[in-house]
Formats: sequence, C-alpha cells, structure tokens
Amino acid sequence: MHNKLANSHSPSKPYMAGQVIPVRELHAGHREEILQHLLALGDEDRRLRFGTQTPDEVIHHYVEQLDFNKDAVFGIFNADLRLIGMAHLAYLPEIQGQARAAEFGVSVLPEGRAQGLGTALLNRSAVHSRNSNIQILYVHCLANNKAMMHLAQKAGMSVEYAYGDADAYLKLPPANPATIVEEAANEQWADFDYALKENLKLANQAWWWFLGRPNVAR
Repeated sequence: MHNKLANSHSPSKPYMAGQVIPVRELHAGHREEILQHLLALGDEDRRLRFGTQTPDEVIHHYVEQLDFNKDAVFGIFNADLRLIGMAHLAYLPEIQGQARAAEFGVSVLPEGRAQGLGTALLNRSAVHSRNSNIQILYVHCLANNKAMMHLAQKAGMSVEYAYGDADAYLKLPPANPATIVEEAANEQWADFDYALKENLKLANQAWWWFLGRPNVAR
C-alpha cells in the first residue's frame, strides 16, 4: 500500500479547507455519542463504512478501541446535539523513507446527507493532517461506495480500483501559518456552535418543564 502512496500524484489544485459547517474534534468523553451514531447506521451503510457486514458487537468493540491520543476523530452535531456526521483519521505506521500517511473514514446519518457534511469532515481532516505533518491522505472503501468515491474525486484524489475495492490518495502540501490559524479558528467556531446548541436545548427543556408539553391529538 505504501508503494502506491509513494507513486500517487498531486492534484492540480491541492485540497484546501474552508467550510462553514462547524466540525468539532471529539475526545474520549464523546465515546457514547460515537457509539450511538454508528449503531444508528443501517446494514448497508455499515457495510459501506466498514467494508463488510458489521453487527452491533463489532461496532461496540470498534468504539471501545478508539485511541484519541493516537488518532483524530471529528464530528458534526445537529441542533439536538445528536452526532450526525463523524470522521476517523487513523495515522498509519511510519515507514522510514516513505511519506507519512493517514487513513480517512467517514459516516453521515441519512438526515444529514446531501448537505456537505462529508466534504466538511474531509476538509477538517485534511487541514489537521497537514498540521500534523501528514503528507498523504488515504481512503480505502468498496468500489460501489458511490458517496465516498464522489467525495474523493471531488477532493481531487487519485483513485485506483482492484477486486471490488477502491483506494484513493491525496498528496497534502506542508502546513503553513494559514493552516494553523484555520484549524484553531475552526475549533473555536465548533466549540461556540456546540455551546450555543447546548444552551438552546437546555432553555427549551426549561420552557417545556415550566409550560408543560402540549397534548398531542391521537
């Protein structure tokens, strides 16, 4: 795989971040939200995300094994603070003399699709990779994962197909002061957005407690 990475070509326009969708870096305290997000995926979505049929117990194990000190995990929350989009940026083992690489995996719940969430998660992961001295962003998925292939090709990734699988690669330019500032600004915006949604949710809950929930006609 690393030989492929070494031979991959840079896109004519390097993939740059610049999204307005708030993408928050997740930590171990978000493990339950990540679990619920992945369990909410249907059978076909799980197959496309993990490359095989994925029962609940496998997802539980995957979430338990997430190492937030080693890898990076990003998420997008809706107004109810439900995690509707998630990306896992896994750093691949370093090989002397070869470019440092990270593998990108993403999932978006049905209600969050066709809204640019996958692109925002890829943007955020690309900037974080550059600032972490990663030279290659790598995606491995099933060849019939049309959403992932569309996202990769939109990003200018070089795509190779073999035996029903697809590998996509993107050479990242080095970090610079702009990418450092951009990541810091993105994180501040995501934290502010989350705090705002949290306060609104608490305020709504307080009003419903005070006024009483309306009776729903049956």
